[in-house]
Amino acid sequence: MNNFISVVVPVKNGTNYLREALESLRSQGMDLEIIVVDDGSTDGTAALAASMGCRVLRHDTSRGQVAAKNTGVAAARGAYILFMDHDDRMRPGVLKTLLEALEADPSLAAVQAKVKDFLSPEIDALPGTVVRPDAYWGLFTGAVLMRKSALDAIGPFTESLHTGEIIEWQTRLDALGLPVRKLDVVATDRRIHRSNFGKTDGKVEFKDYAAVLRERLKAARR
Repeated sequence: MNNFISVVVPVKNGTNYLREALESLRSQGMDLEIIVVDDGSTDGTAALAASMGCRVLRHDTSRGQVAAKNTGVAAARGAYILFMDHDDRMRPGVLKTLLEALEADPSLAAVQAKVKDFLSPEIDALPGTVVRPDAYWGLFTGAVLMRKSALDAIGPFTESLHTGEIIEWQTRLDALGLPVRKLDVVATDRRIHRSNFGKTDGKVEFKDYAAVLRERLKAARR
């Protein structure tokens, strides 16, 4: 059985945390390719990823993290796909746990584990930020391992959404009736820092979530 895993890491100007994320993936000891999609970085992101043995795909100009995910999936050669943010860390040995659970049940499209927030050690606190004390179910933040065939059936992420694309995409997954099993295990530590995407793009985030909600309501009325 082909148990080759493609890990897609979308990133722009990520030299601050990328090495730590890639080391956490390499330490899993699994048969995988790491595809780093450099979305128009102006720092040494591409060189760092290449030096660590990753496949590096580059957008000459920034097209956004949603487009970067689609670029990575289109190039993936594995039977399974995992998305990983460049500033997070996968816990030791967990990728094997995810793969074994997915392979044990051929009917599953994906398995979903939990993530746990942590405050990045270079800062003491962020005003107004609450770090969740408990682990929670993650959506693609290094916590969801999916069959490539399921991704192909659902289709690419909607690039007109800058954020909220996961919820819109999951709506399509649910419409197809593809089963996902939740695993009560923490897969990834999610870094909270000064430039988290949700913090820097908050107005766009709420606008996109509202658009997704409207589409969900339309679908429910059909």
